[in-house]
Amino acid sequence: MTSAQARQARRPVLQAAVDTAAGCTGADPDLFFRADNEPQITWQARRTDAQRLCAVCPVRAACEELALRDRDGRADVDDMVRGGLTGPELAARRVLQADRLYTAVDADRDTEGARLDALTVELRRAAIKNPDKAGGHRGQGRAQTAQNAEVRELAAQVRQIRTARRARAGWEAVA
Repeated sequence: MTSAQARQARRPVLQAAVDTAAGCTGADPDLFFRADNEPQITWQARRTDAQRLCAVCPVRAACEELALRDRDGRADVDDMVRGGLTGPELAARRVLQADRLYTAVDADRDTEGARLDALTVELRRAAIKNPDKAGGHRGQGRAQTAQNAEVRELAAQVRQIRTARRARAGWEAVA
């Protein structure tokens, strides 16, 4: 499943949660949106009321995620409240989330790469071990069998990580 497919699969779950359990159900939708030419003082009072309602909503996080997915809110216009956040707050959160996602993905790649490097070193060490030091002729066969199993397991782990990395990079035919 691609990340786009995962995002699309999650949207109906989020929307269903908001539709069934939102604290604003039954509230006037106009409470959450600034009217054209509405004075700032009037909007501030309604915006505060909307944010109070959102603060106790059991699905506030789902509503916020939907607003971020829908790219609601602009940094330069304070005209709405969604998920307890104003338009400028949503715009700032979108930027913050993009940075966090980039950092998380980058950290995942580094962690995976480091794991791949460590497994490769471990595989080489296991492959060059001398099973003759296992204690006599009888122990040599068991030691060789154990070494072979260890090498196969490590090689399988390396192969699995490399295949996954290649597939993510678009090398599906090679992977």
